[in-house]
Amino acid sequence: MKKVILTPLAPQPIGPYSQAILVNDTLYCSGQIPLDCKSGLIVGENVKDQAELVCKNINAVLSEAGFSFENVVKATCFLKNMSDFKDFNEVYAKYFISNPARSCVAVKELPKDCLVEVEVIAVK
Repeated sequence: MKKVILTPLAPQPIGPYSQAILVNDTLYCSGQIPLDCKSGLIVGENVKDQAELVCKNINAVLSEAGFSFENVVKATCFLKNMSDFKDFNEVYAKYFISNPARSCVAVKELPKDCLVEVEVIAVK
């Protein structure tokens, strides 16, 4: 069984994709950036501020599907600058308390020129 997850409490997709797809007991979440769902603008001048909003957006999608950060088994993190790794981890550690498997890479560009994007997979 496949179900599209969509919540107004996270940014609406800006392309041909879903916020998340639930397949049986596994939730596949699209990458979240620090986009304010009301204004449509990137929020935060630094990676810590942007990571906070990214995690709040992820939480909104997880919650809509009946999941929480405790259900996350894999996170893929994209940073514009690897020099932000330490600051990003400080925020990440507050939310991802279950220590899921993770990849974290630096990329040349991210949507809307933000500093961080995170996608997750969660299982019940």
